[in-house]
Amino acid sequence: MKSLLRLLTYIVTGMLVIMAGATICYAQLAPGDTVPIFSLKDIDGKTYDLSAMKDKPMVIIYFFDVESRPSQEGLLDIDQLAKKYQDSELVVWGITRSSRKGVADFIAQAKPIFPILLDDAGVSDKYQAQLILPTVCIVGPELNLLDFFQGGGKTTSVMLVRLAERKLQQKQTRIAQAISDEVIKKNPDNSEAKMVKGYAYLKDGEFTQAENTFSDLAGKKDDDEVLGKEGLVAVYAAQGQTEKALNLAQEVEQKAPERSYVHVVKGDLLYNQNKKQEAQAEYQQATQKESAQSYQKALAYNKLGRLYASLEDYEKSRDLYDQAVVIDPYYVEAMANKGITYEKQGNWDKALAVYQESSNIDKSDMFSAVLAKRAQEMLELQTNAQSKERIDKLVGELAKRYRSKKKIFTINKEDSWTSQPMVLTFIDFQETGGLTERDGYTTVLTTQLAEQLNQSGRVQVVERVVLDRLLEELNLGSSDLADQNTALRLGRVLAAKIIGTGSVYHISDGTLLSLRLIDTETTGIAKVINRQIKQGAPLKTELHKLNREILTSVILGYPLKAYVVDVAADKIMINIGSNQGVVAGTKFDVIEEQEPVKYKGKILQKAPETVAQIEVESVEPDLSYCRIIGQTRPVARDDKIVEKIEQEIKG
Repeated sequence: MKSLLRLLTYIVTGMLVIMAGATICYAQLAPGDTVPIFSLKDIDGKTYDLSAMKDKPMVIIYFFDVESRPSQEGLLDIDQLAKKYQDSELVVWGITRSSRKGVADFIAQAKPIFPILLDDAGVSDKYQAQLILPTVCIVGPELNLLDFFQGGGKTTSVMLVRLAERKLQQKQTRIAQAISDEVIKKNPDNSEAKMVKGYAYLKDGEFTQAENTFSDLAGKKDDDEVLGKEGLVAVYAAQGQTEKALNLAQEVEQKAPERSYVHVVKGDLLYNQNKKQEAQAEYQQATQKESAQSYQKALAYNKLGRLYASLEDYEKSRDLYDQAVVIDPYYVEAMANKGITYEKQGNWDKALAVYQESSNIDKSDMFSAVLAKRAQEMLELQTNAQSKERIDKLVGELAKRYRSKKKIFTINKEDSWTSQPMVLTFIDFQETGGLTERDGYTTVLTTQLAEQLNQSGRVQVVERVVLDRLLEELNLGSSDLADQNTALRLGRVLAAKIIGTGSVYHISDGTLLSLRLIDTETTGIAKVINRQIKQGAPLKTELHKLNREILTSVILGYPLKAYVVDVAADKIMINIGSNQGVVAGTKFDVIEEQEPVKYKGKILQKAPETVAQIEVESVEPDLSYCRIIGQTRPVARDDKIVEKIEQEIKG
């Protein structure tokens, strides 16, 4: 008996030594580590090199056995979701040490959408996937390990819920909901899956669905009740039900004082009431509490960072933004916010680097793309001596004109009919209301609108750098520009026919935008545009609609006018071109002024008569060439023409 025990002791000791040796060779992977690089082939001989995936936001590496159904379960679940949601960016590599024939049979039966790689290079050993299968690694940006799971059954559900959370962090709410539903279908009592689903609804602005999901959780006991009521706090706050949200937040605090997220929501509500110190205290508490999902904790650090940035404590705010990104590597809002702190200090190179990093994480993020382009232009201006000299000279001349007492607007007495270039500038957009996740909202809004309007060819928007430099030269701040006379004078100096000004007010469930287009010559308001951008609405789409409305207002309010310069056969030359906003296809009415009618001592001007219609075929900077599409008399030199507005303005 003793000899048997001694033999067993030797065997166990030997196994421990072997296991210890394996541990020494391949240290345990932990979140934050860079995963081992490898190169493997599928059964067709195609090579897959992990180093080539460095710029991918997420890669799922799934080690499994083709003979073990439990080890395949999560893989097959992900495969079905990837097939159904092919725009979800689910990048998965299945890796197995199974035989080639076994892999071929598995592929023939399951028909996976992603590759199955043959591990003949010991990759499974490097990832501690020798004994326990499945082993699943969720790999994030720069091939850093985000999550590591081993085992099937309940662990598969945990892995899928975490994947849903990661997709929620990437703002891929549809796939986050789908993964959560897959877990709930197998386990209706999985509270974490329901929670992710509820927050996915909330992020999309689908408040009713979010409330129903959280209410279901809140009706249960213990932790489920807390998670449900915490979600309801967020829903009520987003709906503007402040008192209801605060009361329920107090209840959650009493039941679960270690929970973090209710402090974020309370901070938002207090900030909306202009209680900024109290809000800061709540955000601070949120960062100190331990119990929270990663996307909730990251939000707390970001909001606190925004508060410090508003106080111009940029170093502290950057530290907080960095902590947010460590917790949530997909948090592009915090990344871009960090870039803005560098921008405000004039460090455009550092700002650009951060914006580019943010864009690499989420290529669809409009904020990062717009800010990166702006930073690039500023850097080029600083390094390009010719451009810098041009801007310096222009700003100097504009400042001199602004300071002079002379009348800025001059009218061409010889030709008051012909349209001048339609120049617009955005001045003094005020941003108030709640503390949003993103800094730089008005900068992105006006920059993107300017780009779209410039692309239309009809409107020329004053370069932002010229306006910024001029304001700096004249020492004009927001309080100065709030005076309409100052704003109008500035617009005239910039030769702008229209200035766009207004306000952005952030509310609980979105943003209220008020835009006024003011004619700098008449001082009249040409157009007022009020719009609510709902939470979850894509800003790019909303700005496209806004651009169309601005462009429509310009075209309807300021139709192009010109003269016929020359008539040759059926070709008509007119005295405006691309500089004035003419494009091929623009149609004009050729008009003939009518003799006024005198009636009871009054002179009544009759509307001009249309004698022909012409359409632009080709355009030069200050001339256009047209064809006649209809006439009641021959078109002649010096005939007046006016743009014919189509019923539907295309763009």
